[in-house]
Amino acid sequence: MSTDISTKYMGLDLSSPIIASSSGITDNVDNLERLQSFGVGAVVLKSLFEEEIVAEIQRQQQQMERPGYVFPETADMADYIDSDNGVANYLELIRESKKVLSVPVIASINCTSAQKWTYFAKMIEDEGADAIELNIFRMPSDLDVESAAEFERVYYEIIELVLEQVSIPVSVKVSYFFTLLSRTLKNLSESGIKGLVLFNRFFNPDYDLDTLQIVPTNVLSTPADLAVSLKWIAMMRGRVGCDLAASTGVHDGDALIKELLAGADAVQVASTLYRNGLDTVASMNQRLHDWMAERDFSSIDDFRGMLSQAQVANPAAYERVQFVKNFRAMR
Repeated sequence: MSTDISTKYMGLDLSSPIIASSSGITDNVDNLERLQSFGVGAVVLKSLFEEEIVAEIQRQQQQMERPGYVFPETADMADYIDSDNGVANYLELIRESKKVLSVPVIASINCTSAQKWTYFAKMIEDEGADAIELNIFRMPSDLDVESAAEFERVYYEIIELVLEQVSIPVSVKVSYFFTLLSRTLKNLSESGIKGLVLFNRFFNPDYDLDTLQIVPTNVLSTPADLAVSLKWIAMMRGRVGCDLAASTGVHDGDALIKELLAGADAVQVASTLYRNGLDTVASMNQRLHDWMAERDFSSIDDFRGMLSQAQVANPAAYERVQFVKNFRAMR
């Protein structure tokens, strides 16, 4: 039978639920074209960091303070961007991507605060990006933050300032480091954003015993990492006010199908592209087609969320029942 693997995410039409996540792979047009040829549904460009935008603001401020500067009152930063800096290069990547791609192009900003960088969201929209993903990269490690509410307030400040700038869809990529994750995700979903991405990956340190240096470890995810996003996608399906994208641990077609069964509207991949090549997108799409055909599913909507916990009154109780059932069986 005919199977249709197209879907919608944040109001965008995707030919496949697979989105190439922000990474070094998505920082050039050649890779983006290859990903499209292999059947990716959308691409998230490599993140521009808040620090890069702030550095550009500071550079422009210094330039405007020089004697003889002609237009110190000008607020439009786009008029003064140096072609050699990261901000200009990022805008160029958006422009060039939109020229050659037919799939949605999602820009990404990796941020930690609601500083004056948020003006840049409007520039992203003006260059033609179809959406913006805010990868809010905050670890709950600051001892000067006195409460969970204070920690979480920054998320809403960032979202509010960005939404004031743009009309294109905005998603937020978050970690699972929250005191009450389910409530936080629900509240974030009702802040005006169109999508939540579960979850981002923080830097994980290791120690080199020879050089006594801090080095990164587990930079790429593994298939074992699927469990966290799978559980929370399943728990939040039907309980949030925006779309859900699964991220981290999705390495093959089976993992893709599982996330859709849990209730994901789309699935982001990055580590598997590094480990297995860009053409793994094609094999994942084919596995999805074949699995759907075997079960007479004509569209993703026929089974999306089938194994979610949306019909369970208390997801925490459901989790405990499963824990007791499986723990007692391990003898």
